[in-house]
Amino acid sequence: MPGFLTLKGKPVDLPEDMFVAADMTTPEGCEAVATALQDRMGGTDTIVHMLGGSSAPGGVFAELVDAEWQSELALNLMPALRMDRAFVSGMVAQGAGVVIHVTSIQARLPLPEATIAYASAKAALSVDSKSLSKEVSPKGVRVVRVAPGWIETEASVRLAECVASDAAQIWTEEAAS
Repeated sequence: MPGFLTLKGKPVDLPEDMFVAADMTTPEGCEAVATALQDRMGGTDTIVHMLGGSSAPGGVFAELVDAEWQSELALNLMPALRMDRAFVSGMVAQGAGVVIHVTSIQARLPLPEATIAYASAKAALSVDSKSLSKEVSPKGVRVVRVAPGWIETEASVRLAECVASDAAQIWTEEAAS
């Protein structure tokens, strides 16, 4: 059976019935995807949660306002929780299933001057993943988490350049004094 994808935009060659346009950072968007998947495929026995990213500005925790924290949680934690609630009970009922949460190495090695809200959201997802695993593994549903390290994207390259620039400035100022 073919997979079901959620992406920012529908690829040209993807059949229309395999795509749902939805904002996964909202309860309504997650509900639209869950309903479509249930209606079109009768549920699922595998979920891979890989939605994530960060738009919060760099800075230590005190510099981030509530809206930035909420945005990071809405993108990096809440879609996984909502989709798990929608489908894990069905997996338990059938006695089998797999949930894969893509967390981040930053859950263990955060960059507080750059992505503390993102790291915190991914750490929360990691804790939820472990808790869910303890609850549903005895019922035949495996829950695993994958915490990739650095992945080269336009945003991660900009972040690395910013961190390097800040470090060079600090080094130069310390050498001058």
